[in-house]
Amino acid sequence: MRHGIIRNSSMTTLLWILGSTFAMSLLAWVGLITLALQERVLNRLIPYLVAFAAGTLIGGAVFHLLPEGLEGGRYRLQMYVWVAIGFTVLFLTEIMVNWHHCHQYGGAHRDESRKRPVTYLLLIADGIHNFIGGLAIGASFLAGVPVGIITWLVAAAHEIPQELGDFGVLVYGGWTARNALVWNFISALVIIPGGLLAYWGASAMDTTFLLPFAAGNFIYIGASDLIPEIKHNTSILTGLFHFSAFLLGLLLILAVKLMV
Repeated sequence: MRHGIIRNSSMTTLLWILGSTFAMSLLAWVGLITLALQERVLNRLIPYLVAFAAGTLIGGAVFHLLPEGLEGGRYRLQMYVWVAIGFTVLFLTEIMVNWHHCHQYGGAHRDESRKRPVTYLLLIADGIHNFIGGLAIGASFLAGVPVGIITWLVAAAHEIPQELGDFGVLVYGGWTARNALVWNFISALVIIPGGLLAYWGASAMDTTFLLPFAAGNFIYIGASDLIPEIKHNTSILTGLFHFSAFLLGLLLILAVKLMV
């Protein structure tokens, strides 16, 4: 969300924004590649996707969202305050969701096959992230079509590994593969309103606070919900494999950031 954008609000620009944001939302279907696997193989793969997702979420927060927020924000302390707000809001949300599940399904005796609260938190956080992405893509196309295309390619490079990890978390959390794909796609569609807001007037408002807020969301989910799921292993070798998947997600986001 850079300021000082030369506004080019033609109908052609609007079509570019709509087309590019919808195309970005289609990346949520990357999880389709896992459907070709046998259920037994997919179940063995899921913990590695969860570890990978933790790495991409924390990497996205530390290497992508925070630097962008600091670059666009005037007050550095304010940016970190928004990180803390994003973290604590999701913490409170999870407390409320857990309370609702325990109240509705009978506490410890609830059906463990039901969807885990972290899956809902992930969809919320990913929706915020996608909305921010829409703002960035829309603002870039306002500066010019070539700038918009480059921004789209950069965003897509970040998005593909994260969407694959998100799919793994949803399946691990109790969703069927089909529902995980559909709801991940619905969350991804939030990018379109973000692009439209950029077209109709994001340049007139300061939306930079959304970057550190989303970073706080990602850090909370990665550190509080996903890492605890894969760090307790009876085998040191399995633990190291999970750690390698986490590290791969982290380094992949860093590599994309360094390349662009």
